[in-house]
Amino acid sequence: MTIKTGDTLPEATFLQMGDNGPEPVALADKLKDRKVVVFGLPGAFTGTCTSAHVPSFMNTFDDFKAKGVDEIICVSVNDPFVMKAWGESTGAADTGITMLADPESAFTTAIGMDFSAAPVGFVNRSKRYSMLVENGVVKILNEEAGPGQCEISAGETLLAELG
Repeated sequence: MTIKTGDTLPEATFLQMGDNGPEPVALADKLKDRKVVVFGLPGAFTGTCTSAHVPSFMNTFDDFKAKGVDEIICVSVNDPFVMKAWGESTGAADTGITMLADPESAFTTAIGMDFSAAPVGFVNRSKRYSMLVENGVVKILNEEAGPGQCEISAGETLLAELG
């Protein structure tokens, strides 16, 4: 079942690089009593993800903060080592975007945003989406029609919907 506006996000544990290696990050801890943007994408270091999707949230980061967003989280079906390197190479980490790995696609599959495109090496990857979540409840959800597109799920589009 695909997540929709008004739904509560499921329990999930991601991985993030810490000082001593990969560390678990409970999604519930990130969402409790907070306004959070979560955006998902097919893969670190891939074309549209690197050239459009992540930059759209870097460019709007301060505007989201001004509208009361506590955190912006990027989720990808990659390992935490790759997510850390990608966050550093794009400048997303320095901007303040939290880069979280969903290495087994557990969260992505649970919210119905998984897809596979085996010919290009994508198995159980994430569709491209963005959402505004308040205290664990999805308030706005924007899903792209295809993995190579980044308009509906872009930071600028979500920001405009916040009013």
